[in-house]
Amino acid sequence: MSIITKVQDRIRHKGLSRTVGTLWKRYVFFHWELLWMERDLVSPVPPHKLRPYEGLRKVDITAQNAVAFSKHFGDRVGTMAELAAEGHTGHMYLDADGHAVGFIWGSIRDYHDRHYYGCTFPVKPGEFFEFGGEMIRAYFGSSLSVDVQVALWQAMAAQGCTKVVDVCETHNIPALKLHIRMGYQEQGRVTHVYCLFGRWKFFRETRYEGSRLDPLRKPGRPVVSAAAQA
Repeated sequence: MSIITKVQDRIRHKGLSRTVGTLWKRYVFFHWELLWMERDLVSPVPPHKLRPYEGLRKVDITAQNAVAFSKHFGDRVGTMAELAAEGHTGHMYLDADGHAVGFIWGSIRDYHDRHYYGCTFPVKPGEFFEFGGEMIRAYFGSSLSVDVQVALWQAMAAQGCTKVVDVCETHNIPALKLHIRMGYQEQGRVTHVYCLFGRWKFFRETRYEGSRLDPLRKPGRPVVSAAAQA
């Protein structure tokens, strides 16, 4: 299929404006805003109504067993092996056939994300940086999204950490709502990622006051600090 045919097909399915917007962001310019959030590792997770799941087992990711990502995350096998070899803490969740259906990572030192954003995320003493959390669609809406984080928090607490920090793209509404559900608090800072012509990336950090998550909270749900939940 030629490039022109692909574009025409996308226009038919997505519409002209969405197609032009996608092409612009991919080949000309895009700007991501990454909200910084944090949470202690001991406060309980607020109650949720996510559906249960079964039949999965948690395994530490190593350079040797990263092949388990081949079926559902085939393009990540090399990346997973590299992260494990660098000493980061990674958990994957395997189905009955030994295929990874979800994963998450934590770093106790400054994390340079050369695989996606291209910038370095600083980590202070006592913190760890949580990144790379993902699962296949079959587990969307399940309590796996909670369990993978809690298990990682416990593993990092055993390494001496007392706080988890991470970033979330402002356009990723489901991920922002997950952070609210998990009891994260905003730090009031944003890392901006700019990319020009799909090649050159630039970064800066800004601060803000108030909350950028309040519009996503369910009506009537109070804002409870992590300390108040302890």
